[in-house]
Amino acid sequence: MSEPKNYVLVTAAYNEEAYIEKTIQSVIAQTALPLQWAIVSDGSTDRTDEIVLRYAARHPFMKLVRVQEEHARNFAAQVHAITLGCKSLQGLHYQFIANLDSDISFGPTYYKQLLEKFDQDPGLGLAGGYIFEESHGEFVTRPTNREYSVAHAVQMFRRECFETIGGYRALPYGGPDWHAQVVVRMHGWGVKAFRDLPVNHHRPTGTADRWVRSMIRQGRMDYSMGSYPPFELLKLARRFPSKPYVVGSFVRLYGFLWGYCIREERPVSREFMQFLRSEQKNALRKFFFLSPAERTLAKSRARHSEPVCTDEVPGGKPPAGHNA
Repeated sequence: MSEPKNYVLVTAAYNEEAYIEKTIQSVIAQTALPLQWAIVSDGSTDRTDEIVLRYAARHPFMKLVRVQEEHARNFAAQVHAITLGCKSLQGLHYQFIANLDSDISFGPTYYKQLLEKFDQDPGLGLAGGYIFEESHGEFVTRPTNREYSVAHAVQMFRRECFETIGGYRALPYGGPDWHAQVVVRMHGWGVKAFRDLPVNHHRPTGTADRWVRSMIRQGRMDYSMGSYPPFELLKLARRFPSKPYVVGSFVRLYGFLWGYCIREERPVSREFMQFLRSEQKNALRKFFFLSPAERTLAKSRARHSEPVCTDEVPGGKPPAGHNA
């Protein structure tokens, strides 16, 4: 039997009174409790702080960290809140650190089982569960779940890995989770989401207007990360058979191409972009050189762990020319 592993949690919350209690109840019910949980209230004006303080009075491992100063409500705000939460945990002895969104719930053995996954694979640097969302009264797996990509809502890092990559990066169009996963692989660590660890996401999908803006933002995010244009085109084209994604694909492509039109400067390093594109080019080679039978098999595997071409590609050994 290995010795118990200590882990800490960080949650950034802004006006989450409708959901955060479910998250708190999930954490306090864990068979393996965190050493400490920093909940950062990012200027909340509802009952978020009151709810957290009520539970923290009974559970000493919980603490509320308030962001008082005025700031823009953008994609960087959440990263700054998480960073503040991480700083509040300095001085503690722990082996793992996890981001946890404030609209998530899961079973009582979730973190115990996740820590066991890390124990089984010493090279695993980033892991988490599969996201489930409500549809017609029941929670079903999110269509974009992949074994090689861990959702930001439940990303857990081995501490050495998290400190090596420098934590999350604040980016103008979001995507700190995508950026983190790529950098984790650049440093030779493994990334994996586990289908047998379900987590429920409770926030409903936004309005059609917000959806269109989100698609444009995602396209601009893809450009800002340095996504390889042929990969981006194929990725979006493969979504056409699904009617809800046809319009979204064109809108996202518009956002992607707009970055080229205005010659927008990318916020990522050249090494990051080269590494990402090398992964995407490998995915394209696999796609175009598969036989019909192999392609049918690949489409089946793409639903979970072996995609041919999607938002990100599976990690493996770092391509030649990059340090592990």
